[in-house]
Amino acid sequence: MTDVKKNENMTFEEAMKGLESIVSKLEEGDVPLEQAINYFQEGMALSKMCHEKLQKVEKQMDFILKEDGELAPFSVQEEDEGDK
Repeated sequence: MTDVKKNENMTFEEAMKGLESIVSKLEEGDVPLEQAINYFQEGMALSKMCHEKLQKVEKQMDFILKEDGELAPFSVQEEDEGDK
């Protein structure tokens, strides 16, 4: 089990691998209750870390640099349903 507090600088991918590992262990079903609670707490911390990293990236993606270096809101134009 990883110590989330020691790994605040872990990457999103590392945190996701940690979550996958915890889910796998809990799905096996033969984990003592106290250990299951510890896994759950660690999983929640990793989940929060992933969520925060995704929010940060989302905020970064809201802006795109114009050719002259200015930041401009980024938006994706959706297809008109009449074009389908």
